[in-house]
Amino acid sequence: MVAELKAEGQAIGRRRVRRVMHERNLRAIRPKSYVPRTTDSRHGQRASPNLLSGAGLPEEPNRVLVGDITYLPLQGGGWAYLATWQDLYSRVIAGWAIMETMTEELIITALTQAIGRRRLASGCIVHSDRGGQYVSGEFRRLLAAHSLRQSMSRKAETYDNAFAESLFSRYKAELLEGGVFRDAEEAQLETFAYIEGYYNRIRRHSSLGYLSPAEYEQAFYEKANKLTATNQA
Repeated sequence: MVAELKAEGQAIGRRRVRRVMHERNLRAIRPKSYVPRTTDSRHGQRASPNLLSGAGLPEEPNRVLVGDITYLPLQGGGWAYLATWQDLYSRVIAGWAIMETMTEELIITALTQAIGRRRLASGCIVHSDRGGQYVSGEFRRLLAAHSLRQSMSRKAETYDNAFAESLFSRYKAELLEGGVFRDAEEAQLETFAYIEGYYNRIRRHSSLGYLSPAEYEQAFYEKANKLTATNQA
C-alpha cells in the first residue's frame, strides 16, 4: 500500500497508512501461509533431476520457468484446473491455461502459450513437481523441440517448487477470497483479467523492489540496452 501511494506521488509512511486503515476498519487481504503439499508421483515414469537445487535465482528473464497446477472450486461442487508457467526472474506469468480436466493437455497448452510469447533461451529450465502430467511423452517432446531442459522437484522435497505454489496462494486470496467460480468459463474470464490485467502489469512485489513483474523486466532490458550502447560507443 505504501509503495502504491508513493508511486502516485503521495508522501506517506507505513505508520500513517496503518493508522488510516485502522480508523476506517480496512484490512489487507493476506494470502494463507504457504503449506507444502504432496504430489502423486506414483506414475512409474522416470523423473527428471532437480536442476535448480543450489543454483540460486536466475539473473535474467527467459532462463527458468516454474510451473504447477491448482484446483479451482466451482458452484455445485465441481472443479476446474489452472496450470501456470512463471518466469522465475521477474515472476511474470508467461503462460497459463484453464480446463475441466487435469491432463497433460493442460500443461502443454500453458507452456505453448509461454513459448509463443517469450524468447526462451536455448537450454531454458522448465521446472515442476513430479506429477504424472509432466512425465508424459507429448510434454517431453515439446520440451525437446524447443531445446528446453526439464527439471523436477526432488522426491519428498515439497519446498522445491515453492515459488509456483505460493503464486496460487496469492491468486486465491486476491481473486477468490474464499469464494468459488460459477463455471469454467467464468474462471477463464476472471483469471485472464487477474493475470493479464493486474498480476503481470500492476501488482507490486516486495521481492522485486516493489515493482510489478512487467516493470521489473522492463528495467532489466533498459539496463541491458544502455550497457550495450556504452560498449559499442
